[in-house]
Amino acid sequence: MRRRIIDWLDHRTGVETAVRSFLYEEIPSSSGWHQVFGSIAVFLFLLQAFTGILLAFNYAPTPGDAHNSVRYIMTELTGGRLIRGLHHWGASMMVVVVVLHMTQVFLWGAYRKPREATWMVGILLLLITLAYGLTGYLLPWDNRAYWGTVVTTQIAAKAPLAGPYISRLIGGNGSVGVVTFTRFYALHVMLLPPLTLLLIGLHIFLVRKHGVTPSFQESGPTKKFFPEQVFKDTVAIFAAFALLVVLAAIAQAPLGQLADPTDTRYVPRPEWYFLFLFQTLKLFEGPLEMVGAVVLPGLALLGLLLVPFIDRGQLRRVRRRTTAIGIVLLGALGWGGLTAAAILTTPANIEIAEDLSGPQSWQQLSPEELAGIGYYRKENCSSCHLVGKTGRAVGPDLANTAIRKDAAWMILHFKRPQAMIPGSAMPPIQLSDSQLNSLAAFLLKLTPRNAEALQSAPAFAVEGALVYQQYRCGACHQVNGVGMKLGPKLNALSRRRTKEWVVQHFLEPQKMSPGTVMPPYRFSPRDMDRITQYLMFLPPEEP
Repeated sequence: MRRRIIDWLDHRTGVETAVRSFLYEEIPSSSGWHQVFGSIAVFLFLLQAFTGILLAFNYAPTPGDAHNSVRYIMTELTGGRLIRGLHHWGASMMVVVVVLHMTQVFLWGAYRKPREATWMVGILLLLITLAYGLTGYLLPWDNRAYWGTVVTTQIAAKAPLAGPYISRLIGGNGSVGVVTFTRFYALHVMLLPPLTLLLIGLHIFLVRKHGVTPSFQESGPTKKFFPEQVFKDTVAIFAAFALLVVLAAIAQAPLGQLADPTDTRYVPRPEWYFLFLFQTLKLFEGPLEMVGAVVLPGLALLGLLLVPFIDRGQLRRVRRRTTAIGIVLLGALGWGGLTAAAILTTPANIEIAEDLSGPQSWQQLSPEELAGIGYYRKENCSSCHLVGKTGRAVGPDLANTAIRKDAAWMILHFKRPQAMIPGSAMPPIQLSDSQLNSLAAFLLKLTPRNAEALQSAPAFAVEGALVYQQYRCGACHQVNGVGMKLGPKLNALSRRRTKEWVVQHFLEPQKMSPGTVMPPYRFSPRDMDRITQYLMFLPPEEP
């Protein structure tokens, strides 16, 4: 009965015949461990697709919300940190494996006639692999992703003739915003995966059509793909997956602060596999910048594509291919040297990495205290005072003052510094009493342990808290236990409402919440964006 069912399926679908043909393909007797990289690359692509789908179930593909959703995946979703780790580190491993596969093919001379098309499809797959890294880099929407993409779009805009069109296509036009994010997301999720599947299918078809390249001119017997080579491929895939799981478990995928276009302190750097190109650009400044950005990479790509037509010699053992070995060693030294130089010359970023163990320090502040950070920045207090490691030590370190004053004393000191501390060079602060009270509340919250974390509060949150305070939202709502209870508490609002709903509620509260006493608010577009982003980042209340 089992045989009859299999025969019926094979007669109608050809599945059994196809599987047998695939497994029992004739391969050279010299085939072995050096030919496992192609199978590993296909496995890693499938793993990237699988983990990408799992992440997409909880990912919000809009700027701002994207960062919040990635943070949610890594802190609250069961297995989320591991899944994102597999996806993040899997991308780097896939680049390594594809490059190793191309290197092995180059050393063996497996690009020669009649396998020229197989080699060129492989080059396209390498470029697509790099494109995944390029487009996926922006999706966490942190400072690292934002400023790295700014550099990328600026380089793309320098391409001769096509530069302006490429810039418009990726939504650059001198900045990175919603359009750029949407187009990178569409490329990463909707265009590149089906294109990759198509090219992988074509690549495998061409490999089967022309056969596996032997290590040298063989006249002896061949062997079957199954079971020996299948076993080696399986062991190699298992080892790669085990290494990736360990890496994802012990090395947390990075997530920086929410992208802040005003944060000019951040030093942008691309992913490690693009650092060599980044360093190359430093060697060509001014009018020669085009050479490093476009001409050299273009010539390198053209050279790779033309390799089968340049090298048309006879097949020889690998150890006798001294020219190919020399080119590979020279390329490895050049890539390694440029990458090392880029790493060594990278200054330390001021940005503090996200604390994914729970809500960030600034998220636990009341709106008044958070607004105080805004007034601190507005009055440029850091030009005279230190807070942690930020600022100048002209006046006392505000996080380490030995004697703490109360808010009333601070407000008087802000208004009349000479009267409170004779001989002080501090000028009076021209703010209202409520604004001075916010500034005092922030300073009273400072400690040596939280100073840098509070100073790193993103601009959108600080400005959102300023809007919240300006319109006296605390007269009806509570945030982090501060405020009145006439309206609902706003902590963990993102779990109950979308950003679009909150915006509409500000504009038409009666429509969204019938019977509410809340009046409509006609914020400016910037204020609306800031206050809604701030509210969507409010953490759950502590028990």
